[in-house]
Amino acid sequence: MLNNLGPLGIVGIVLLLAGIALIAIESLIVAAGIALVLAGLGLVVKSLVSSVLQSFGMM
Repeated sequence: MLNNLGPLGIVGIVLLLAGIALIAIESLIVAAGIALVLAGLGLVVKSLVSSVLQSFGMM
């Protein structure tokens, strides 16, 4: 999976995890909520991209 992201994607994931860790230092419940929102958003984006690629016959 990391090969498909490239270096910029890996830096983005590291920054995302660092931000959630920084929030978790202050409040675990808020950090858990933000992590769930980001996971849900990631699933929605993956679904949309898969749908668009399928409509173009690429998958």
